[in-house]
Amino acid sequence: MLTYDVKFYEIEHRPDRRKPYRVRWVVGGNRHSKSYLLKPQAEGRKSELMEAARRGEQFDVDEGLPVSELRAKDVVTWYEHACAYVLMKWPRAAAKHRAGIADALATVTPALVKQPPSRPTPSRSDVRQALFQWAFRMVRNDKDELVPRHQVEEPPQRVSRALAWVSQNSLTIQEAAHPEAVRKALNAVSTKLNGGQAAENTTRRKRMVLNSTYNYALERELIEGINPLKRVDWQAPHTDDEVDFRYVPDPKLANALIREASRQGARGAHLHAYFGCLYYAAMRPAEISQLKGKDCRLPKKGWGTLTLDSSSPEVSTGWTDAGKPYDERGLKRRARKTTRPVPIPPVLVALLRAHLDTYGTADDGRLFRAARGGRVRSTEYCEVWHKARRKVLSPEDARTPLAEVPYSLRHAGVSLWITAGVEPTEVARRAGHSLAVLYRVYAKILTGRQDHSNELIDKALGELPPPDQERTAP
Repeated sequence: MLTYDVKFYEIEHRPDRRKPYRVRWVVGGNRHSKSYLLKPQAEGRKSELMEAARRGEQFDVDEGLPVSELRAKDVVTWYEHACAYVLMKWPRAAAKHRAGIADALATVTPALVKQPPSRPTPSRSDVRQALFQWAFRMVRNDKDELVPRHQVEEPPQRVSRALAWVSQNSLTIQEAAHPEAVRKALNAVSTKLNGGQAAENTTRRKRMVLNSTYNYALERELIEGINPLKRVDWQAPHTDDEVDFRYVPDPKLANALIREASRQGARGAHLHAYFGCLYYAAMRPAEISQLKGKDCRLPKKGWGTLTLDSSSPEVSTGWTDAGKPYDERGLKRRARKTTRPVPIPPVLVALLRAHLDTYGTADDGRLFRAARGGRVRSTEYCEVWHKARRKVLSPEDARTPLAEVPYSLRHAGVSLWITAGVEPTEVARRAGHSLAVLYRVYAKILTGRQDHSNELIDKALGELPPPDQERTAP
């Protein structure tokens, strides 16, 4: 039932409550209230209700809301839908994927707003932080329910203002499905924060999240027809994801850097075989961190084998269920129980045998660990690497991206296999790549191998007699 009979009370302050500021009003004799973390939030809400009453709006007795808000309740905004999408994906997503979803939606959502000219907007950095760290990051409340972080923890005022601005100015989900809005969203995922062009892989990853978010809107019957992305003729700007091989160390430099890293104090000595795994086995840091003694076949002579079955990608504690700075999971883009055997040359066998003889393993069998037994952090092995790099490289080379990060050893290892003539399918298998990624990232080296293959075929064909000489005389 609707009525004009509305009365308002002073904001009540209850310091013993998690949300201590309560707005109170009565509609047709029915009492209503709403609590807030901050007094300005409560004052703002009371002002909105009083403004509706001054405009002559009727209020619903049961809901306690003005007619305009009742109508708006049936309209879902893009921002509300994005929050619902994150909540749906969170329980089954790996920590890295959770952060990736939040990153993509924090990129798209500011592009899907209607900005009122009379109201100043918060800064881009405040909006992004508010969305990434507070709206699209889920935590558990006191009822063990997953909710956006800002509903459990009190955010800074600039974050609250940014979230309020996004909430008030977000397009409806129907408006966000219009081709013009879809193009804005696609342009956002292909643009870096500094306005430059995003890498092709970054654009592809964020577009996949955008596509999935629209699919979820179809599933919720918030929009009709087909996925809006399919109605827009748009192609991501081309960027080169290929490794710049001018800055990938060759075998001589890679070995020199690994040796020098081992001389950087006790931590460098402990990480000697760690850097060896990056180069000689082309392992990812997340895979090396989970390498256990049981995974290693290390004969006294000849080649050995590492059987990889898990990884622990480094990620902020806010994205993991256990609150750890890493996520324990299976191999990248593989089923949980999938393993990947990687043959390793005698030089790495010797490094690992020496490491086990000197340091043994952690209580859970891991070969490499921090001083207190935890996972080796990127800050730790990067510090060792940078010291070694300054020792090995000339001042001119040190100012370039040559071997700038330890991960360049993985690129160097894969490059070595390709140039040595290992079949691309086997290179991809050992490195844990798909063939598509291998050909995209290592295109120049593979093209060189194709030229070599063509020469071999030419040589084989050259040994055959010309077609006209194959005919026998009558």
